[in-house]
Amino acid sequence: MTMTQDIKHHLNEDVLMAYAAGTLPEAFNLIVAAHVSLCDTCRAAAESYDAVGGALLETDDNSVELSTGSLEATLALIANGAPEQITHARKPGVLPGPVQDYVGGDLDAIKWRPVGMGVKQAILPTTSDATARLLYIPAGCAMPDHGHKGMELTLVLQGAFQDEDDYFARGDVETADEHLHHTPVAAQGEPCICLAVTDAPLKFKGLIPRIAQPFLRI
Repeated sequence: MTMTQDIKHHLNEDVLMAYAAGTLPEAFNLIVAAHVSLCDTCRAAAESYDAVGGALLETDDNSVELSTGSLEATLALIANGAPEQITHARKPGVLPGPVQDYVGGDLDAIKWRPVGMGVKQAILPTTSDATARLLYIPAGCAMPDHGHKGMELTLVLQGAFQDEDDYFARGDVETADEHLHHTPVAAQGEPCICLAVTDAPLKFKGLIPRIAQPFLRI
């Protein structure tokens, strides 16, 4: 996929360093991989952190003792073969390659579920320590006013949205934490499609969103 040249909102250094170190939850690893596939700046930064980590490992003279049973487990893996992974042919489209791998294709492969007011979501299968979802927001539609109990990263894949903080278009990432309370509104034109990941539930002000929250897993 062609790199996006007009990205204004990037991932912060802490997230990129954790990505290079392999310490992020699966959902956050996915959104970073999707963003760096679109952003030359963050991809170069992630590669530099990865190179620094590799150099440190090469210069570390301390030996590491294998845990009990690690050799047996490795030999068993070799004998039985690596776990089978389902892969899908990537094709140019709205979804970056890493997201296509989870969806099984581009937009036409997404299994959307309505959540109200024309908004749809598709929760992606990741580990339970964080949640990843694709969001479809009709042009001009506002998301419910909400805050955050943890971190939320939102990557715009199509269209754009605006909140009290700034304007976010394709390739941009908004980083939200417990200090940000906002009401994202999709820009006019085409529907806004985002990849959003969270490590804690959102905090809604309205009664109806709070009632629906357990069922929507947001």
